[in-house]
Amino acid sequence: MVENIGRGAVRSLDEIGYAAALLIESLYWVAVGHRLRQPVRAGAVIVQMMQIGVHALPIATLLSATIGIMLAIQSLYSLGLFGAESFAHIGIALSVTREFSPLIMGILIAGRSGSSLSARLSTMSISQEVDALRVIGINPVRFLVAPALIGMVIMVPALTMWSNLVALGASGLYVAGALQISLAAYFDGVIEVLATNDLMHGLGKSALFAVLIALIGVVNGSLVRGGAEGVGSATTKSVVQSISAIVITDMVFAFIATR
Repeated sequence: MVENIGRGAVRSLDEIGYAAALLIESLYWVAVGHRLRQPVRAGAVIVQMMQIGVHALPIATLLSATIGIMLAIQSLYSLGLFGAESFAHIGIALSVTREFSPLIMGILIAGRSGSSLSARLSTMSISQEVDALRVIGINPVRFLVAPALIGMVIMVPALTMWSNLVALGASGLYVAGALQISLAAYFDGVIEVLATNDLMHGLGKSALFAVLIALIGVVNGSLVRGGAEGVGSATTKSVVQSISAIVITDMVFAFIATR
């Protein structure tokens, strides 16, 4: 048992080091690739942005609206015990922008795009397409990893901002109807409560989540072993690790940012 624990710990440290090396190499190609006449292709980045962000808009909108209405229901119920329903917008606005939007969007993209990235790289590794790229002189990190990383870092914060708008709008409709106030009055209160720091707190976390999702997906995809069973195992492992990393990082980030 001790030997298995030790091997697992060493394997985990090895994967963390590999992820750090991938991140550094991706940043290197983004910074100097054009000087070496091997730039990160804008077309590949746009394709990743479409797959990660634009195609996820319907489900992101549905989840955000549901979260906003759920927060409104719970806030009005809990504050109603003290006769303070008029302050519901405070908790809703801060919870949405600082916690729920980045967390829900991170989990959504981890399950949707992180798993897709891991499965694609797993299949390419098993079919030796990655080796073929090296043979013809194409760096796999520049060609496969960097566009996915850039697309993630751009689109996850963008989806988080969209989630803020949708969740606050949905919660505003519910609160305005329940308290018989105008929607303008609700948003006046939200704007008065929120500060730039609250928005940056959530967007900063979402950018960090994006890096974690991309790196975990790439690491699991490139270290795959076996055939079809290995692809399934790598994809499942990628989703589990991504969601776990997002939740733990969110807790640490919240603790540090509120000290």
